[in-house]
Amino acid sequence: MKYRKLGNSGLEVSAIGMGCMNLSFGTGKAADINEGIKVIRSAFEKGITFFDTAEAYGPFTNEELVGKALEPIRKDVIIATKFGMISEEGGLNSRPEHIRKVVEESLKRLKTDYIDLLYQHRVDPNVPIEEVAGTVKDLISEGKVKYFGLSEAGSETIRKAHEVQLVSAVQNQYSIWTREPEVSVLPLCEELGIGFVPWGPLGTGFLTGKISADTKFDSATDLRATFPRFTQEAMRANMPLVEMLNAIAKNKDVSTVQIALAWLLAQKPFIVPIPGMDKIEYLEDNIKSADLELSTEDLQEIEERLSVIHIQGERLSKELLSISEE
Repeated sequence: MKYRKLGNSGLEVSAIGMGCMNLSFGTGKAADINEGIKVIRSAFEKGITFFDTAEAYGPFTNEELVGKALEPIRKDVIIATKFGMISEEGGLNSRPEHIRKVVEESLKRLKTDYIDLLYQHRVDPNVPIEEVAGTVKDLISEGKVKYFGLSEAGSETIRKAHEVQLVSAVQNQYSIWTREPEVSVLPLCEELGIGFVPWGPLGTGFLTGKISADTKFDSATDLRATFPRFTQEAMRANMPLVEMLNAIAKNKDVSTVQIALAWLLAQKPFIVPIPGMDKIEYLEDNIKSADLELSTEDLQEIEERLSVIHIQGERLSKELLSISEE
């Protein structure tokens, strides 16, 4: 496994991280806890050191799973978790007292006395980002948190937060079919020395090549059932993208997954994707992408082919888009 530094923070992680959410929530039924532990520990044995979770995943059950799985190897891994997406009152809550409460509860669930990377899960319009950053700065000085991150944040918010407490990583949705961060967020991260962690790097499964235009999602267990980009009409319209990735993968004798992740890794040296991996058989395929180097010619070919493909459908539901900053 290759390793990368998240910007100038000094935080070094495996070039491919593990998104743990799908083991408990989001894209189907939750995995059996013993199976979930097995998948996470197998990922570590294969070289992954960066594990991503959040209190909102489950909610709470994913942190419990991650904590139990990583407890024996805690000092050898980097755990990222998040606050602010949910609260007892419902909705967003990044008030300082709530952040402190969430951190104490997350520490217990994660079976640890420190959180490596703590993200604000979504920007709270009711709490100045300077207050949020200041609270995390205090938690860092107390040794409960090591690094500060922001998720689904825009460039203005990132800059303001960074002035109070250095932002080590930004986690926004980014992939070959979701490229909004390229406009202002990625350039800002490069300017300020901030790492960038794409969530949904495989298009929430669409870029794996295993989803067809006829695939249906269970509205009770799968968030994609509410995403405009996953209607049958949109999937059918967007299938040329997958066909293009399939063709390039076949030509290189690798998987479509590896092409999609290698493309991300090639964009900037401070990018660390966190694909969701909820089955052991997915691990090897994802990890191999860290060793696949796309040439300048490969990247140019992909851009040329992309230029005539027009992605249809918003990336998230209206509710989730309304609490994300571009």
